[in-house]
Amino acid sequence: MSIDGLTELWDRLFGVQPDPPPLLVLFTAALALLVVAARVPWRIARNAITIAHEGGHALVALLTGRKLRGIRLHSDTSGLTLSAGRPTGPGMVFTLLAGYIAPSLIGLAGAWLLSGNRITLLLWIAVALLLAMLVMIRNFFGIVSIVVTTAIVFGVSWFAPPEVQAAFAYTGVWFLLLGGVRPVGELQTLRWRGQQPESDADQLARLTRVPGLFWVGLFGLITVAALGAGAGLLAVPLVDGLTR
Repeated sequence: MSIDGLTELWDRLFGVQPDPPPLLVLFTAALALLVVAARVPWRIARNAITIAHEGGHALVALLTGRKLRGIRLHSDTSGLTLSAGRPTGPGMVFTLLAGYIAPSLIGLAGAWLLSGNRITLLLWIAVALLLAMLVMIRNFFGIVSIVVTTAIVFGVSWFAPPEVQAAFAYTGVWFLLLGGVRPVGELQTLRWRGQQPESDADQLARLTRVPGLFWVGLFGLITVAALGAGAGLLAVPLVDGLTR
């Protein structure tokens, strides 16, 4: 690639896009909320939350010195991340803690990038993370899920006009922020019914001797806080538009 081509690529990746219309911020928030609240759309879109959930487990496992064995994503929107290392201790605790809060924290990081109008950069970071995760996927459905998701994000980032990129990025980030909260409530409902004795919260309870309800509450606190902070960042164009 020529110097001019590299310069163009650099500008495209790290350049600042125009402020999105305030109505786009409202529309994408409403669309994401509809997807999270409605049964059928949520059943499909929840796979993206599972990808972020298992990615969180995997990343923290690596950061704490554990050896990542593989990731599996299932068609029922469940997932499994296997790592090797000490079965107790801080590394295992942080690895288990990361799953339910990962979608919300990723959404918050995305909101921070969008607040600086780094829309294309956000999409390319998402592509890079998905490709890194693909290497560790160990089942067919998981491979298909990651490949399809990566292709969609890359296609939008490379071929779509700025307005479409903005709508896609804002919808995705709103969805991560809002969709990160719902699984915590679902988790406690399943625990109450005795249907998830091996949930992350229950494994944390056995490791730390702190009740599982505490960990569910911590998941909820972090995800709601991330939603509030992320919403504040995403609302900047809306507030600017109203004060002009």
